[in-house]
Amino acid sequence: MRETAADAGPAAGEEPAQAAGRRAGAASGAGHERIAAAFAAAPGRAALMPYLMAGFPTREGARAIGRAYAEQGADLVELGLPFSDPLADGPVIHEAGTRALANGTTVADALALCEELAARMPVVVMGYLNLVLARGAEAFAATLVEAGASGLIVPDLPLEESDEVLGACDAAGLALVGLVAPTSSPERLRAIVQRARGFVYAVSVVGITGERTALAAHVGPLLERVKGCSPVPVALGFGISTPEQATAAAAAGAEGVIVASRLMREAGQAEDPGAAVGALVAGFRAALR
Repeated sequence: MRETAADAGPAAGEEPAQAAGRRAGAASGAGHERIAAAFAAAPGRAALMPYLMAGFPTREGARAIGRAYAEQGADLVELGLPFSDPLADGPVIHEAGTRALANGTTVADALALCEELAARMPVVVMGYLNLVLARGAEAFAATLVEAGASGLIVPDLPLEESDEVLGACDAAGLALVGLVAPTSSPERLRAIVQRARGFVYAVSVVGITGERTALAAHVGPLLERVKGCSPVPVALGFGISTPEQATAAAAAGAEGVIVASRLMREAGQAEDPGAAVGALVAGFRAALR
């Protein structure tokens, strides 16, 4: 993947007050503040952020999954916008997006779902850069805020080209989340983290999304490096597919845990997606308490 812009305790050499400040967030704006509040209020070891593809497995199925997330204790939700060329996504998320597009799901449909979910928990929208540029960064950010979104993840937005989108998000009060990878150099990591809003998305693997059998050995050192210079909370994603892995991520220092492929795989196979995926989320929530 191209790099882009144990508990929740302090990182190495960090005072407890510094860690508390990071969990509370550093930037201003309604989106930043709502995300910060969700991390600060998360029960137990880390905030839980399940992923949902808009329009998958059906439009009503996606709504049922979103309701189940809220009912089973999700602290935030990552809402994916279906896209035809999702370069960061593995086969499960790619297939979910393909089916959502085949269902006729539009950005407007996704924003209607966002508005419904935002009444219950902070929504962080994940969309590719073409979707942003097609509408213009300012218009896109304003539209997300009108739909109640708190944050935006753009996985194919390079740090060097992020000024316009970051400025538009800041002006609208939308948190533009930065992503860091295990391969990020110390200099690049610091640059990405210092521009991050809401939280930092630490990618646990080199490559695309998808289920893994265990957390990589480099996860702990990666989280330590990121937390050592981040003014906002740090969430770990890519490859977390079992409650045990979620527990391990929190023990390694993740302040948030993002689960995607495992949930979307279940959604695509279940007769009752809301109930089936809700049961999985309940297990992840219990593991993080």
